[in-house]
Amino acid sequence: MQVLMEVDEHHWWYRGRRRVVRAELDRLPLPAGAAVLDAGCGSGRMLEELAGYGSVSGIELDEDAAELAASRERGEVKTGRVEELPWPDSSFDLLTSLDVIEHTPDDSVALTELRRVTKPGGWLLVTVPAYQTLFSLHDVANHHYRRYNRASLGRPARGAGWQVRRMTYFNSLLLAPAAAVRLAQRGRRIEEGYTPNVELGPSWMNALLEQPLRAEARWISRGRTLPAGLSLMALLQNPPP
Repeated sequence: MQVLMEVDEHHWWYRGRRRVVRAELDRLPLPAGAAVLDAGCGSGRMLEELAGYGSVSGIELDEDAAELAASRERGEVKTGRVEELPWPDSSFDLLTSLDVIEHTPDDSVALTELRRVTKPGGWLLVTVPAYQTLFSLHDVANHHYRRYNRASLGRPARGAGWQVRRMTYFNSLLLAPAAAVRLAQRGRRIEEGYTPNVELGPSWMNALLEQPLRAEARWISRGRTLPAGLSLMALLQNPPP
């Protein structure tokens, strides 16, 4: 579990994604002391970031990860599925669900349930892996059902009643080399020894690889978007009353 905490804290991808997410959240007109939920909170590292916006809660399917998240003492953490959230209707001003809904068999069900617990006028920020054409061994090993583009994320979001306010790709610089690797993986079997585990690596490498995401976060903080990337971020709003 200590390894998981170290990876979440220091790995360039998680650090960079937090910067990108914060760049978008910092632009929102949230009420003081907002009620915030991280749906699919993993080890709970994002709860520490979200605590700056209000009172935070989390939910995580993996019991060990949920226990670790609760140990951070940043708010209530429950064990469960995003398709069956144990909170009443209209509980939260802000939800985040970071690289979660691609793990659900039916993303429409997940998005509908996330909207149920969102207050009218409240927000959901979602990140997902981009481009179904890049679906590969990496996705199979990580139990992904799908990857997304703007249209394939927008459809179930609107179908669930969300208003799509903004979408942007991110992690753009690594798109070409990562795409080459993912396409080369197609047709391989997991038994060949592939593992989806994320390794921390040396600190200098993490610092180097995080730099493009730092730059993208600054770009997004100005209200701009990126036309391509390995990931897609959507800002959705529950229609105001």
